[in-house]
Amino acid sequence: MSEDLELVHGSGNVFRDFGSPEADLEQARALLAAKIIAVLDDKRLGVQAAEALTGVAASEFSRIRNVRLDRFTIDRMITILGKLGQEVEVSISVRP
Repeated sequence: MSEDLELVHGSGNVFRDFGSPEADLEQARALLAAKIIAVLDDKRLGVQAAEALTGVAASEFSRIRNVRLDRFTIDRMITILGKLGQEVEVSISVRP
């Protein structure tokens, strides 16, 4: 049972590859969420401890951990990283 498989290289943005109309925004939020989760894991912070440290509701950290990001703006996520003691550097490039 041999099936021919075609290898397709992605664009680097899975949301774009699947045709999302807001692919770039979703990619940016996903990357920021991954950083927030990494910081929480590195500091061994649960959602309650993260709330105590930052003043950001534990439910917000739960949403981030569960990748329910539709309520989050990019600036809100950058603010959360700042409250976790992280410095965020943003680089933007625009191309056709």
